[in-house]
Order: sequence, then structure tokens, then C-alpha cells
Amino acid sequence: MRPTRVTSAVAAALALVGLAACAPATTDSSPQATVSVAPASATPTLPAAPEDPRPEVIWPLTGLDASDASAAELARPALSIKIENSAAARPQENLDQADVVFEEYVEAGISRLIAVYHSQMPDSVGPVRSMRPMDRNIMGSFAGPLVFSGAQNRFVTATVNSGQQVITQDIGSYGFYRTSGRRAPHNLHAYLDKILEQADDDMTTPPEQWAIAYPEETATAQVEGSDASSIQIHMSSYSNPSWRWDASEELWLRSEGSSPHVTMAGVQLSATNVVMLWVSVEYTSGNAKTSVPETLVAGRSGAGYVVSGDRMIPIEWSKAGQYEPFVLTTEAGDPVALMPGQTWFELIPNKGVGHPTSIDIS
Repeated sequence: MRPTRVTSAVAAALALVGLAACAPATTDSSPQATVSVAPASATPTLPAAPEDPRPEVIWPLTGLDASDASAAELARPALSIKIENSAAARPQENLDQADVVFEEYVEAGISRLIAVYHSQMPDSVGPVRSMRPMDRNIMGSFAGPLVFSGAQNRFVTATVNSGQQVITQDIGSYGFYRTSGRRAPHNLHAYLDKILEQADDDMTTPPEQWAIAYPEETATAQVEGSDASSIQIHMSSYSNPSWRWDASEELWLRSEGSSPHVTMAGVQLSATNVVMLWVSVEYTSGNAKTSVPETLVAGRSGAGYVVSGDRMIPIEWSKAGQYEPFVLTTEAGDPVALMPGQTWFELIPNKGVGHPTSIDIS
């Protein structure tokens, strides 16, 4: 058997262990010290609450920061103004400063606009044109006056009887003037400070109309939608608006046909959100000369699309009545939140116009 080898260092260590084992046991009778430890009084440091991304004060129709606005500016009513959009009326004046714009289908497939001004009030806008029977239902939730020039008496009467205030040159309202650069009726403009003077005394800032996302990247289309960079709309042979996403500006830029849609100052019209709604159209009763297409929105619902920033989502829409806002939901029924900024509504008929219409988003 191979012997076990113990080194000198190991042997010395063993000897010390043996001596310790043979030593007599001792008892320490000295008193034991007691140490008391008080519990810590300081509470742990918690992380700061995240900053609320919603501005403390916002413009209700855009959701943009209104902290620099005066109390009078915040309290003024929204002005919904009928703006002509035929080839003879373009370029328009200060249309780029509207918070919200609705494009509607009128006679022969020409489009007309309802431009809603609140956060910005330029000196004047135009050309101002005539009212249609659906206008009170489109803009009623903004709780301000409807501004126009001209309309069939039956449409004016129905609008006034509905409780909607109207401001129009035809009944003696002031603030309208004609420019010298165009022929009538494409040259009527309006001074907005004069229009505001005539708003009913109980009219004030409009209510918020739809959900706004804070921060903006949480907008529904941004979170749930698909990429989008181009919108082509065919309403008729006279109306073919289009939108192109400009990544450098982070805006949708509008064109009419193949030409940029610009203002009289040369500013191309743009929007952060473009809302496209399929709508039904019915022609009003009367003879061939007085019957006009009416876009049906009050008490109606349908499908559509929303683009916010560079993404698109299909939606459902509804509007309970004249003074109720448009309600936008996802196909699953959840509310749609738009990005803060200007919004255009394209009201595109898919029933009642007798010819095909289309929306192409890519």
C-alpha cells in the first residue's frame, strides 16, 4: 500500500489542533453588553411621477398648447364659414389657418368647404359662398355661428328654425366685402373681427370634439394602423383632391388634381389628421333647378378611414344629431384618438350620386 505523505506544514497544523483539544475549558463570567438598534426613519426615495404630456391649456379643436392665449381669445366662439372651392375660387384666402375643414359634395360634383376658425383668427377669409341644407348638421356641434352668403329661402328658414345662428350678407349682416381681383360671385370675403361682433352673446369657446392623444405617438392610427404616404380621392370629374405625406414637415400636404392646393399667400394647405368618411347623399325635393344634393350625417353612421401622421386605420363613424359631434371609433368599437393639430374631413359619397367614387390610400 502506498504510504500517506504528510508535509511539515500539515504536521504543525495538526499539533496545534491537538493542543487546543487538550486545553481546559474556561467560563467568561463578565456581564454581556446589549446593543439596541433603532429602526431607520427615512423612507425610500421614489421616482418622480412622469410629466403629464397634455398642455395645461389647449385649443379645443386642435389640442395644441394654448398657454399663450388670452382669456378673451380662449372664450371666443368658433366661426364656421362656407368657402368656395371651384377652380374659379382658388386660391382661397387664409384657408390654411382654419382648425378644422369639411369638404362636401355639391351640385355637379363640385366640392364646397366649411372652414372652422377658432385658435387662429386671420383678418379676412374667402371667397365666402352659399349655404346648403346639410351645413347646420355638419357644424352644429361647434356651438358657433354659421357664416355664408346666399341660399334657398327654404334652407335658410330650416336652419334658423333649428336654433342655429346664421350670419349672412343676405339678411343684413355686416363684415363682408368684395375684392377687385375676381368677378362676382367668386370675390366675396369677410372680416373675422366684424363677424365675431355679431355672434350671439351666449356663444363661447367650442367644446372638444374628439379624443386627442398625448403624447402624439399614442394616437390610435400610430399605434394600431399601417403605413401611409399618399391619399387619392375621386368625388367626381370636378373634384379629385389628394394628400401626400411630407416627412420633413410631418404634415399631409393637399393638392387639387395634379396641382398643389395653395392659399393666396402661396402656402400649401396641410393637415396633421385627414378623416375620410363614406356618406350617403340624397337630392332635396323641388324641381330640377332647385333640387340640390344633401349629405346625410345627422342621425347617420358609416365607415371610413383616419390618417394621423404617417399611419392609417379603418374606422366607423356616427353622429347622433345636429348638435352632437362626430364619433370616431375603431372597427372594434374603441374611441379613435387623433394627433394634436389641424384636421380635414373628407365627406365622400358612396350612395346617391349616380357615379363611382373612390378612396385610395397607399
